[in-house]
Order: sequence, then structure tokens, then C-alpha cells
Amino acid sequence: MTAAQGTGAYHGFYKKLINDPFDAVDEALEGFAGAHSDLVRLSAPHVIARRVAASAPKVGLVIGGGSGHEPAFAGYVGRGMADAAACGNVFASPPPDVILNAIHEASSGRGVLMGYGNYAGDVLNFGLAAELAIAEGIEVREIRVTDDVASAAPQEIEKRRGIAGDIIVFKCAGAAAERGDSLAEVERIAVEANLATRSMGVALAGCEVPGAGRPTFELGADEISIGMGVHGEPGISRGPLEPADAIAGALVAAIVADMGPQAGREIALLVNGLGATATMDQYILYRGARRALEAAGFHVARSYVGEYITSLEMAGASVTVTTLNDELHELLDAPARTTRFVQ
Repeated sequence: MTAAQGTGAYHGFYKKLINDPFDAVDEALEGFAGAHSDLVRLSAPHVIARRVAASAPKVGLVIGGGSGHEPAFAGYVGRGMADAAACGNVFASPPPDVILNAIHEASSGRGVLMGYGNYAGDVLNFGLAAELAIAEGIEVREIRVTDDVASAAPQEIEKRRGIAGDIIVFKCAGAAAERGDSLAEVERIAVEANLATRSMGVALAGCEVPGAGRPTFELGADEISIGMGVHGEPGISRGPLEPADAIAGALVAAIVADMGPQAGREIALLVNGLGATATMDQYILYRGARRALEAAGFHVARSYVGEYITSLEMAGASVTVTTLNDELHELLDAPARTTRFVQ
């Protein structure tokens, strides 16, 4: 595929503003670092690091995964969240050497926590990078985010995928690291946030990996898939397109059933657009999800609506619910300044 095809004459499922598809990730990261040079820098190929390190040694937080999920993962590098992000090719895990470079950027002598979604390639490559870092004398631990209730039964939570719940886990762990907690404490908080977080998504249409020339999956004009993964992994059911309130109710019902009896609890509610879902639609879905959660007896204490982890231009959205205690509430509210998350 030529540069001209990438910029104007591409006849695939979606037109894309790219040059050579094989250079898309490198060029996007270069553009990202240039646009946000006050906050981040491209410290090595496929590694985005904080522009200004913390004023004192702290636990480092490395996050990462495949590209194509922007603003994840580079968008969460900065004060109060991650110290570095390792970015793979589109929908592919970063290799161990890229992750090791990110660990070096994040390490200041107090250990490093790695956070990533629970996918086979990420598990393998982050694990190999950890072994290399440990051999160098860097203490490394990891949290595999497993919030997607559609991907495995409750008794097999360790098999679940990580989707938009990544953001809640990264925020809580990053805030704990920023305030000076030990590596063991940052890991504990990340594990606690992960266990408190559940998500369910809906896809309305697929996306197209640059250069593929075809969508990752196909749905009928009036068909949706409940539980579809962010890389096009199969959902748990397909059915007709319904009003937003009905879809929100189905997503919330699955989450609440998985959570068990927790009525009366405070929760954080995050509605995540997958890349081609209008902001208007996201707020309508949020409205429906909030009403369903309040009807189930929950109190929505914190809300997040927007594109947090996308899937290129996939049409659809996900709902994430985190049950809060005082500590998680405090960590979510702690200051942060990244390109995507500022408070």
C-alpha cells in the first residue's frame, strides 16, 4: 500500500489519515510526544516517559499494551499516574526490550509496578521483561487487570480480560506511588482496585487495523454484540440494536449480577467510547447506566465519560463500575496531570 493510498485513495472499510501502515505507530507516538512535550517525551522507540520526574524517589509505575487503544496507554503517563508506557504495534503486546526500557525510565530505586490488561501476549512479554529487570537488581511486581465480566466466569476471574477498568487501576496505583507508598502497598492497592472493578461492553460495528483492508469483525446493520472485546474478541451474545436505555440496562445487569449483593455502596461509574461513538451517545448511555445502578441501590459518587481505551474506530462503548471504600475514593480524587486525565 502506497503513501498516497494511505492518505486519500484507500478503499478499505474506513479511510485513514496515515502514510505507510507499517510506520503508523511510530509516527503517532512521535506526534504524541511532540504535541505534549511539556508532559512527556519519547525516551526510546515505543516508550513514552514523564517529561519531569518526581521530586523524590518513588515506586515507578509502568503501563502498556498494544497501540490502537488511544489515549491508552501513553495518555496516562504523567504526575499522579504512570511514569512510563510501553507501546506495542496495533493490537499487539510491546516486546520485552521495549518494556525493559520503560522499566528503566520508571525506576528510581524503590521498585517498579507494571500494570497491563490480562492478554496472553502481554502476560508473556511483561513477564520476560520483569525477569530481565530483576536480574539487573530492580524489584518488579505486576498487576494484570481483569475487569471484563464477559470474558470468564466469576470463579475464573484470573482468565478475564482487562478493558476500560485499566484506567481505574492505573489511577489508584499511580496516586499511591505518587504519595510515597512502598512497592508492596502500591501493589496491594492495585490488586484491591482491580477486584473492585467490573466492566461490560457493547459493539455496534468493527474497526480496521491499518493496512488490513477489512474490518476485524462484521455485524449486520441492525445488529449489536454484547461483551465484545476491544480487539474484536467474541462477545457473549448478538442481537438487534435496541434503545440506549435497554442496552445500558443489560450491561449494568451483567455487572451487578457479577458483583453480588452490594446495594448501598458508593461506586465510580465510567462510560468509555470505543472510538467511533459520538459524545452525545456516550452521555445517553451514561444516563441509562446511572439510572439502572441507582435503581439497584448504588450511589454514584464519581463519574467519568469519554474515550479512555478505544479500539481504533470501533463503534460501541463499555460501562465500568468500581465499588469504592475510603482509600480508593481518596486515590481517585488525588491530583493527576497527564494528557488524558487531569485533576
